[in-house]
Amino acid sequence: MNEQITILVGPASLRLGAEVCEIMRTAPGAYECRRFPDGEIQIDIRESIRGRDVFLVQSTSPPVETHLMELVLFADACRRAGAGRLTGVIPYFGYARQDRRTHRRSLGARVAADLIGTAGFDRLMLVDAHTPSIEGFFGIPIDHLTAVPLLARAVAPSVHENSVVVAPDLGAVKRAREYARLLQTPMAFIHKTRLDGEEVEAHGVIGDVRGRLPIIVDDMLSTGATIKAAIAALRASGAGEPMTVVVTHALAVGHAREILQKLPITRLVAGDTVAIDAPVPHLELTSIAPLIATAIRRDHRDESLADLRSPD
Repeated sequence: MNEQITILVGPASLRLGAEVCEIMRTAPGAYECRRFPDGEIQIDIRESIRGRDVFLVQSTSPPVETHLMELVLFADACRRAGAGRLTGVIPYFGYARQDRRTHRRSLGARVAADLIGTAGFDRLMLVDAHTPSIEGFFGIPIDHLTAVPLLARAVAPSVHENSVVVAPDLGAVKRAREYARLLQTPMAFIHKTRLDGEEVEAHGVIGDVRGRLPIIVDDMLSTGATIKAAIAALRASGAGEPMTVVVTHALAVGHAREILQKLPITRLVAGDTVAIDAPVPHLELTSIAPLIATAIRRDHRDESLADLRSPD
């Protein structure tokens, strides 16, 4: 590997970042993240990065505000330390779901994008962001990577001749179509309405699921409300059990663990974009480190990332 590359691993992505560095056969860059008694954060880069190609791996996962602030402070420290080029690798991008303005509400995705855009990054890498349109909020180039092929390989042993890939809402249809192509299964989708942050309502299933074993695919699992509503709709339509769930980002916040424990799920296959602080029922993590390592290596060499990008 070219000695002019440095990988910094932020506090939100320590395990994932360490795996990326191991694949690339390099040690993560040295830094200190100080937290003062009043809650302020300060980043101190502890090795020379002047003129180097720097990649910063940091999810903006819960606690989102802390990890987002760490991200932009890292970028500022790298710029002031003379980094030749700075790429932010954000496996999970928080605030992406706040991408549409309704009534007098704030537009969180735009605010977060503006904040990151002023930090000094030359480029960003995101992994399966909630919506492809998120790129339009940023003024800097973005490579929108997808973990779908990795996750499809991980879930493949659960696929049977009567399996069906299911999108739990209209927003997941394109993703479900790609899973169905890779797993060579039929596809169905559910019409869903979100009532609030923790409650959703499923209105019906479009597609043949009767007697079939559903593989529910989505970009993330947050509170578990969407999966719960999807399973209720699938049961009402005669789908078989048990079911499988596949997501890129397993946040598992709120009452998610309690909800998952009661659902007829045998496998919850997820990427390791978010650090998990407590056991999650049925969870099987699949490392996306190979995806990120490949993207970093190619980007550093100015090679194409086309086959790593989201098809959306």
